[in-house]
Amino acid sequence: MLTFIINDVLGTPAILVGLFSLIGLLLQKKSFSDTISGTLKTIMGFLILIAGAGVIATTLTSFSELFVHSFNIQGVVPNNDVVSAIAQKNFGTSTAMIMILGMLFNIVFARITPLKYIFLTGHHTLYMAAMLAVILATGGLSGFPLVLTGALILGALMVISPAILQPFTRKITGSDDFALGHFGSTGYLCAALVGKLIGKGSRSTEEFKVPKHLKFLHDSSIAIALTMTILFIVLVLIAGKEFTETQVSGGQNYIIFAIIQAITFAAGVYIILAGVRMVIAEIVPAFKGIADKVVKDAKPALDCPTVFPFAPNAVIIGFLSSFCAGLICMFFFPMLGLVIIVPGLVPHFFCGATAGVYGNATGGRRGAIIGAFVNGLIISFLPAILLSVLGGLSNSTTFGDADFGVVGIILGKLMSAFH
Repeated sequence: MLTFIINDVLGTPAILVGLFSLIGLLLQKKSFSDTISGTLKTIMGFLILIAGAGVIATTLTSFSELFVHSFNIQGVVPNNDVVSAIAQKNFGTSTAMIMILGMLFNIVFARITPLKYIFLTGHHTLYMAAMLAVILATGGLSGFPLVLTGALILGALMVISPAILQPFTRKITGSDDFALGHFGSTGYLCAALVGKLIGKGSRSTEEFKVPKHLKFLHDSSIAIALTMTILFIVLVLIAGKEFTETQVSGGQNYIIFAIIQAITFAAGVYIILAGVRMVIAEIVPAFKGIADKVVKDAKPALDCPTVFPFAPNAVIIGFLSSFCAGLICMFFFPMLGLVIIVPGLVPHFFCGATAGVYGNATGGRRGAIIGAFVNGLIISFLPAILLSVLGGLSNSTTFGDADFGVVGIILGKLMSAFH
C-alpha cells in the first residue's frame, strides 16, 4: 500500500497536481461539473507536458548514442531517474517516509513562514528524498532520526527553492500567480544574477530582427527544428552512415533519420508548451482554494517547463549554451583530476533551457547565453564532486541538477565531519 501511494500516486506528477487542483476546487465549493472539469484538465495538461518531455527525451537518447560513439568518450552520465531508482533498491522505505513527511513539512513551513510555496513537482521530490536517504545513511544515521532529518531538510528545500527564484520568476511571467518548483534553482539563480551583471543594454532573445525572406524564423518551433536539424546532420556525418543505420536508426537512411529526429524534437517542445499553457490555466484558479483555506496566499511551485512559453528562443539558446559548457568540462576534467562527466542531454536541455529563460529575463541575449553557460558549468562540476559523498551508490551515473549537487555535497561533508 505504501509503495502504491509513493510510486503510483505521489510519484506521478500529473496525479499529484490533479489532487491539489481537486482539493482547491472543493475548498472553493465549486460545482460538481467545474470540479471534475478543472481536475481532469489539470491532469490532462500535465500528461500533455509529460508526453512532450518523453518525445524530447527519446530524440536526445539517439543524440547521446551518436555523440558518445563519434567522440569515443566513456564516463559518468548524470541521470536523476536512473540514480534514484538505484537508491530505492537499498533505501526504498527511508525514501518513501522522507518523501511523505517532507511534503507535510512543506505545508507546515508554508503556513508558519513567509515562504508561501507548495512544491508540486512530485518526481523531483522523490529524487531529493532518495538522495537524502543515501547520504544520511552513508553518514551513519538510521531509523527515525534518518527519516526525520531527511524530511525536515526536504520540507525546507521545497519552500526555499521556489522562494529564491520568485523575484525573477515574476519578471519572466509578469505575474505572481505561480512559482518554479524544480531542484535546479541554484543554477537558475546564478543565470539570473549573471544576466543582471553582464546584460545591461542587451536586447531580449525574443526580439530577434530577421530579414523579411527569413520571417519564418520568428516561429520558435521552426527555429528549433532548423537548429536541431543542423546539429543532428553534423553528428550523423561524424558517426558515419553504417553506425547510424545499424545501431541507432533501425535501418532508416541516416540523413532522413537526422531530419526526422530534429523535427520530432521541435514537435516535443511544441507539445510541452501546449501542456504548460493548459496546466497554468487550470491550476492557478484552482489553487486559490488552498491559498484561502489551508495556507493563506500560497502559490503552486510547478515544474521548469512552465516558464518555457515566456521566452521560447531563450529555451533553445540556453540548451545549446549549457551543452557547450558541458562539452568543455568533459574534455578538461581529466586534467583537473576529476571523473569525466559526459554531458547528459536531458539535464542540459531542461536545466539549460530554464537557465536561458532566467538569464534572458535579467540580461537579454547576453544573459541567456552566458547565464546558461554558467549553469552548464555548475551541472558538470557538482555531479563530479557529488560522487564522493554517495557512498559508492553507482559508478556510472549520479544526480544531475544543481540543487542535488549543492545540498548533497554540503550534507555529505557535514555528515563526514561529525561521523
